[in-house]
Amino acid sequence: MTVLRTDDIHCEKCVERITKALTRSGFDFQVNLQKKTVSLKAEGVELMKAKEILEDLGFEMEEV
Repeated sequence: MTVLRTDDIHCEKCVERITKALTRSGFDFQVNLQKKTVSLKAEGVELMKAKEILEDLGFEMEEV
């Protein structure tokens, strides 16, 4: 599991936007509002695609 963190996840609406976008793209993931993280089963090109999707939504993600 790869964990991405951002300070840009502020509320349930953020979680909903992330969930909708990653589900639509077929990712296996979990979003944690309290920890401000997205945990993904993705590596390499898939991970890059997930980061791009999240950044397009306005979330600056960093791997932890």
